[in-house]
Amino acid sequence: MNVRKLEASERFDSRVISAVAFHGRIEDEDKAREESLKESAEDWGAFSDDGAMMAHIINNKYESFIDGTLVKNGGIGAVSTMPEYRNSGAVREIFRHLLPAANTDGEAVSTLFPFNHAFYRKFGYETVPYRNEYCFAPSVLAAAGYRFDGRARLWKPGDSAEEFTGVYSRFAENFCLMMRRDDKMMTGRLGGGYLKERRFGYLLSSGERPVAYVIYQDKRQDSRSLLSVEDLAFDGPEGFAAILGFLARFTADYNSIQLILPRCIELYSVIKTPRAYEIEKKTDQSYMIRVISVPKLLAAIRKPEGTDFTIRVTGDEFIPDNNGTFRVTMDGAERTADAPADMEADIRALGQLCAGVVSLEEARYRDDVRICGKAGMLTGVFPGKPHFVEDHF
Repeated sequence: MNVRKLEASERFDSRVISAVAFHGRIEDEDKAREESLKESAEDWGAFSDDGAMMAHIINNKYESFIDGTLVKNGGIGAVSTMPEYRNSGAVREIFRHLLPAANTDGEAVSTLFPFNHAFYRKFGYETVPYRNEYCFAPSVLAAAGYRFDGRARLWKPGDSAEEFTGVYSRFAENFCLMMRRDDKMMTGRLGGGYLKERRFGYLLSSGERPVAYVIYQDKRQDSRSLLSVEDLAFDGPEGFAAILGFLARFTADYNSIQLILPRCIELYSVIKTPRAYEIEKKTDQSYMIRVISVPKLLAAIRKPEGTDFTIRVTGDEFIPDNNGTFRVTMDGAERTADAPADMEADIRALGQLCAGVVSLEEARYRDDVRICGKAGMLTGVFPGKPHFVEDHF
């Protein structure tokens, strides 16, 4: 089996593999072949001994926030294998090449949306419960007295996305794992507009100052109408209240609202309503994180003044340099062979800890985390943190 990055001329074949694996269609083969030549994402393929492409994986390139610091983030997508080559180990072999290359390329973390958590744990990824999804009638907000009296401006195709990007950037730097967006990415999130896709993007302003935005789609479920919030950002309590007040306007339009929020903002706890029992909630865990560079990630996290501890990292089959003992200080992290470890953690647990998906107090209940000393200091290094994910790849 041969594994390597794909050439432009091979990208159409990788599209075919994804179409077959995900039960999709390629309606216009000539157009798809032409478009594939323009693609630039890093695409890896596994080839049989006779030269047939067996499987492929795309590694999208992003930057995401960790404690307000931007780090290189690889986004794994299109993991797919032709049926005749499944159970051949092709995906494992691609990861065996892709992950060390990502480390060499300077990535700190890799993330993905899994079809199966257990499958990706084999490659060093671990779960991220990254947002809560609430469903309720708009009248719940109206009954609680939420009202928005500022200016709501509808985005239309051709409009600038700059003000949306500004609100997003201020919001995102406060949440681990949120991607950095530019105006092009934001325009993509806004989509084709309300006439074509029934997707609405509203910028909410207090006076002349934008304080929030909300992007939602008009959806139908049988005979019931649903307003599905797909993307939002807000400046603190004022912006959050603006979104709730704006959504309260839709009592005559929709039976239900589906609202996404970071897990650190528990709607049951903050909403002013006697009807909280009418709000349904589920936690979305369809995201996973993997450490690509232990030193880079430990250097990026926010640490209390005077931090100085050692951590022994184990379990990385694919990037051997991540295994070993590291000394962590305010200046960064470096490998050490002398000091005993104050803490031991598997590579999977370390990703959760650095992103604040679990606090150290929670992680102690995992069977692959052990505290050997400096418990007080380590609790301050690894608290639970606000985290949120809105971008898909």
